[in-house]
Amino acid sequence: MPALAPSTTTTLAATGLFGLCCLLAWQHRDTDEGLRAADIDEATIAQELAAGQDGRQLLVDLVEPDDGEGGSETELRALIDSLGLHAEPADFYSEGEHLWRVFGEPDQLAALHDQLADNPLVEGVEADLTYSLPADALMTGPELAGEDLDIAKPTRPRFKPDDPMYPLQWHLDAINVPEAWMHTRGRGAVVAVIDTGVAYKDLRWKNIDAKAVPDLAGIEMVDGKTFVDNSMPDGLDDHAHGTHVAGTIAQATDNGIGVAGVAHQAKIMPLKVLSGDGRGSVAAIANAIRWAADHDADVINMSLGGPLPSKVMAKAIEYAHKKGVTVVCAAGNEQRSKVSYPAAYEFSVAVAATDWEGKRSFYSNWGKQLDVSAPGGDTRSDKNGDGYPDGVLQNTIRIQDPAHNDYLWFQGTSMAAPHAAGVAALIVSQGVSNPAEVEKIMKATARHPNNKTWDDQYGAGILDAEQAAIAAKSSYEGERLGFVGLLGLLGMFGNFGMGAPGLAGLGANAMTRGSLARRTAIAGTGLVVGASLAIGAIGMPLAYMFGIGIAGSGLLLSALLPVLAVSTLLQIKPLRGFLIGLSLGWAALLAHGAVVLPTLIEGIPGGAGWDRLWLGANALACLWLARKVGSTKPRE
Repeated sequence: MPALAPSTTTTLAATGLFGLCCLLAWQHRDTDEGLRAADIDEATIAQELAAGQDGRQLLVDLVEPDDGEGGSETELRALIDSLGLHAEPADFYSEGEHLWRVFGEPDQLAALHDQLADNPLVEGVEADLTYSLPADALMTGPELAGEDLDIAKPTRPRFKPDDPMYPLQWHLDAINVPEAWMHTRGRGAVVAVIDTGVAYKDLRWKNIDAKAVPDLAGIEMVDGKTFVDNSMPDGLDDHAHGTHVAGTIAQATDNGIGVAGVAHQAKIMPLKVLSGDGRGSVAAIANAIRWAADHDADVINMSLGGPLPSKVMAKAIEYAHKKGVTVVCAAGNEQRSKVSYPAAYEFSVAVAATDWEGKRSFYSNWGKQLDVSAPGGDTRSDKNGDGYPDGVLQNTIRIQDPAHNDYLWFQGTSMAAPHAAGVAALIVSQGVSNPAEVEKIMKATARHPNNKTWDDQYGAGILDAEQAAIAAKSSYEGERLGFVGLLGLLGMFGNFGMGAPGLAGLGANAMTRGSLARRTAIAGTGLVVGASLAIGAIGMPLAYMFGIGIAGSGLLLSALLPVLAVSTLLQIKPLRGFLIGLSLGWAALLAHGAVVLPTLIEGIPGGAGWDRLWLGANALACLWLARKVGSTKPRE
């Protein structure tokens, strides 16, 4: 059979490369079908106005001049001054976001809403709704008897911590967290807990003595903040819910006390948006979302909600998503076929709750916006027969008593969501930070009780932390090797030659001509190039890992390494095959990143959304470099 001409092989490789790009772009497209901010209609806004906080305040969301949305700071200030009603920034973090709270009588605010509806400087007007903790999060103390709690576990490789109450945490076993700990424990990820706060330090505030819970000792807390007026400062907890949620995500583990957490080497960002009674405003929650995104959170957990949507909050979640934050939310505890907000928004990962048997918990919402399920427990039952409630067990303050702590079982989608947030943190710690890819991995590795791809009862299924951690490390290997192989063919047949024999000589025609010595030399060169392509395939994932840690600069996710290698070693003739292979391998992995984008890159000129252009341009630079090496004659 006659060998294909190099030009034909080059055309086929280029066509295959284009086809692979199209296929992967389709496979990795964003499939989130949640409610968009733009789709919240006037009828819904009218409902919000009717249900608003005693009908005496509105949120007015103005355009952002710096984002090219029109207007100027002077025009925006003049508009606020012209309203004729008292107005103030909706929060300390709101003025820069042009979100204002306007106070007045219901009829005045209704007229103001109509007046501003078509104003080009106004993006939206809505009631400052109150969101709260999901209903019926039943709670109970452990009253441990002290007997041997060693419960049978699977026999696969797993890490068993020495926390004495860990055997009661059936919910960690339910999603294979101990097996995931053999791969990662969340180091490098930052999880914002937007909730009632977290009891992470001692503080006397007014007449309250707040104490840190002992089983969070050693967990790093970053950028704690309170968004509730006249409430505990620094993101501290005066309810119990937020500390319990933080414990599920990152309770100190293998420390000889208490219980364990899913991603216990992650950092926690405590953001208090709910007061001691578990209630908080849309404005506070939306501002906390933006705060988290602006302070380098990788994951946000929101175990809170309400029945009505908010454009202000939906826009905040979209903002966080574009900045590389995976937003995880509780689906709600109303036992209805409708996911609550913010879980139902686009760019939110909506989490339903399951019980010890892996069935959807009796209280959990379900519906078309559901993404995944995770253990939420049932404190009314003891189906596993361990003598204790089948709730989710963590260390938290006693209910509305920040001076004392206990180990409490809670139940709810509030408890399911932080399991998912912890798994998201494990994925991020493996080098995947693009929220669309984090969600994709969570769904692809979930185990559906009925072997379905998705349904409105469980979403994609119950999370599997072990498989998610493995997939985050290895799921792109086949795709990357596809790019390596196709670019390798382009290098071999596309005039990326090495002077005399050239890489084109590695084609079938060259292999059938000439002396044994020549064929041996060509084959040897091919092995060098192939090995170098493999170095590129192995090295790029490492570059993604290290690139995240170097100020997100993207320097390692570029042509920098091949450029340094070529500039240093170009004149060493025996290494030219290595340099070509390295450049082609690096180009392949950069090209894969440009199409799939597992990791968002900060610090790239142009801001968010320019990651793909950066990676694509550097892939082309690596291709040019390979061609340059092949056409350069070494000095004699």
